[in-house]
Amino acid sequence: MRNSLIQNFNPPALRNDTGQLWENYLWMERRKRNQQVGRAVNAYFWRTYDQKEVDCIEEYGGKLYGYEFKWQGGEIRRAARAEFLSAYPEAELHTIHRDNYEGFLLP
Repeated sequence: MRNSLIQNFNPPALRNDTGQLWENYLWMERRKRNQQVGRAVNAYFWRTYDQKEVDCIEEYGGKLYGYEFKWQGGEIRRAARAEFLSAYPEAELHTIHRDNYEGFLLP
């Protein structure tokens, strides 16, 4: 819908918003997956005042799971990882990228 409104149907290599589209795709498909498997999830994002962030936080089963979405691969920034895990030491934190996203989305 968005691409239609802004008339941008370029392939990912020619776009400047590929990362944002990737995040939106993963966020929405994960919500659908959770609903399919009957998992009640509280979903959030996490950002500090100095712009450290984790794209998706899920709370279920009494635990927090954090997911950072990366189109280009790589790991979550070290400072963001350290601050998030310091604030939530029992949480799990994962990076989701093109090589491992299927396990994140498929039941």
